[in-house]
Amino acid sequence: MSISRRSFLKAGALASGSLFLGPRLSEAKSFGNSILKKQVSPAILGGAKAHPGTWPKWPLWKDESWDRKVVSVLRSGIWSRADKTSQFEREWAGMLGAKRCLTTVNGTNALFVALNQAGIGIGDEVIVPPYTFVATVQAVLLNGAVPVFADVDRQTFQMDPEQVRKKITSRTKAIIPVHILGMPVDMDRIMRIAAEHDLVVIEDACQAHLAEYGGVKVGTIGKAGCFSFQNSKNIPIGEGGAIVSDDEEFMDRCYSFHNLGLPYGSQAGSLAGAFMVGTKVRFSEYQAAIGLVQLEEAARTTALRWENGQYLTGKLDGLEGIETVRLYPKTSKAVFHLYPMRFISDRFAGMPRELFVAAMKAEGVPCSTGYSPLQVQPFIKSAFESKLYQRVYDSQEIDYDAFLEANKCPESDALCNEEAVWIAQSMLLNGHEDMDDIAEAAGKIRENADKIVRKFKSGEIKI
Repeated sequence: MSISRRSFLKAGALASGSLFLGPRLSEAKSFGNSILKKQVSPAILGGAKAHPGTWPKWPLWKDESWDRKVVSVLRSGIWSRADKTSQFEREWAGMLGAKRCLTTVNGTNALFVALNQAGIGIGDEVIVPPYTFVATVQAVLLNGAVPVFADVDRQTFQMDPEQVRKKITSRTKAIIPVHILGMPVDMDRIMRIAAEHDLVVIEDACQAHLAEYGGVKVGTIGKAGCFSFQNSKNIPIGEGGAIVSDDEEFMDRCYSFHNLGLPYGSQAGSLAGAFMVGTKVRFSEYQAAIGLVQLEEAARTTALRWENGQYLTGKLDGLEGIETVRLYPKTSKAVFHLYPMRFISDRFAGMPRELFVAAMKAEGVPCSTGYSPLQVQPFIKSAFESKLYQRVYDSQEIDYDAFLEANKCPESDALCNEEAVWIAQSMLLNGHEDMDDIAEAAGKIRENADKIVRKFKSGEIKI
């Protein structure tokens, strides 16, 4: 628990009674063009659950036909990169409408390889959002570059293009738009800014498999796109990653770099042996075998998440204190790796977000609060203190206190510390009745927020 009852009481006292200002809670009965189905006590107060808590397990595994396809690869004894990996790359590129795909052991290394072969390195600055998984920024640091954080638009959870523009300097070489939670960034504006300043765009689409912006799959708009197939992702393999691009020469170099620097394609010629310093982050055949069967269901599950996500938004719209996510006008498909909403505490009688999450869980609707602020996490300080950064950068360039001051992101901080609530993607694979129950749970809590808060303050509810 990140907030104690004592600290909550202290905060309430400081608020001098402002805790209960705002619309009357009874106004929450009508939302999403509907009325609460059941005028009953919320589960956290002893009432019946809104939902039995039976949600799809993840990852999905279809049937014995999938077993046979994977086991046949295991029995072949060909486990290192070979035909199955190439087949997966062709099929994934085809689904995205990209010319080429290169698999890697995970999405982090996909980003690392793509940035490296895009020429990003020591002395460069790369603009990143603060509302993302740590791997986005780790990939920048692993290449010896400096991350620069451009704040997000809280309504969309996405990198704000105007904040990107403000962060460009003579050292800026790349932008990494992250289609976080499976929702597309405003790519038209990002690409215009990149073109104006001759910047490389590497899309982090690790949570956005088959999402579309203007009818085009994300990950195919910039110079390259990177994907993750980690176990929680919408296309799960356990671990795995991929780079896609239409730039043949770039992809050949990525292939060489991911394979010990050995020549490949246009890089081959008459060269013998490794011609560049490389890594060894190749995909395996059994990863590819799992991936190929997962691709069979990808279009269906993606469409279901998109449809249910829109339906759930319609049900939650109008519920006082819940702000549903706004998609950019050119978003033609969001894939909701996580379904986000913004919880506004003062519209729930000053209820702490952690108490709302606990109340939702009691209703049979598990959810989470998502990310912690990324730009202040100590791994960046650790990188700046490393021998590499100490030797190649002037002290003022990696002054950590100055870095923190220059990279404040209040909009992202508000999402991380106060507002964001996530629902897992697998929960969007059920039917409309289950989406109704999610909305019903939130509505019950809103309707009874004052009672829940009083019992929390008195110690009758513990989280």
